[in-house]
Amino acid sequence: MMKHGGASRARIRALVFDAYGTLFDVHSVAAKCEQCFPGRGQALSAIWRTKQLEYTWLTSLMGRYRDFSELTEASLRYACGALQLDLVEGQVVELLAAYQHLSPFPEVRSTLQVVSSLPLAVLSNGAPDMLNALMRNSGLAAYFAHIISVDEVGVFKPDPRVYALAPQKLNVAREEIAFISSNGWDAAGAAAFGFRVFWINRGGLPREQLESEPEAILDDLSQLPAHVASR
Repeated sequence: MMKHGGASRARIRALVFDAYGTLFDVHSVAAKCEQCFPGRGQALSAIWRTKQLEYTWLTSLMGRYRDFSELTEASLRYACGALQLDLVEGQVVELLAAYQHLSPFPEVRSTLQVVSSLPLAVLSNGAPDMLNALMRNSGLAAYFAHIISVDEVGVFKPDPRVYALAPQKLNVAREEIAFISSNGWDAAGAAAFGFRVFWINRGGLPREQLESEPEAILDDLSQLPAHVASR
């Protein structure tokens, strides 16, 4: 386990989780990709995810918001084009549906059970219908007091207006919120906003070389309860 030793501040009173890549394995769609395009599933999943994120940043910077379901379809079509795959409309429906059935990481449910004495929320780029279906299908919705979508402010992370939704919904000061994400860029944005950030670094990546740093860097979510309890 790697840990960044920042000074503790106010007591943690709520936990806010990113969804895609943090609670849910976005590359669990690779099985459906492989079924549609044998031998190309992993490559399709990787390009799809990369372009999906790029489109969120592009549309935010251009001031032309399109919800995450639209961008997920657009990035799928791009990825298939990049790999020269013949995508038919029935496959579009199947692959987009897979995003409503992503697999939670193995330690997610047990971790949520341990920390459930605190108010829990999800703060996600996901469009409301897409996100709510995923939470319901996974059986995780009951753990969360709030499922918060960027759709409320019409811009994607890491815009500060997105992070500001969490203190508003939870009625908790930003410095009393622990924000948990596996995405380094998301962790950096949340730290800059003023959250207590726990970066789930499953891939052993270097941290972002920016001034805003996570309070702790964890190997997976199973390490979160001990860090929350100590703060």
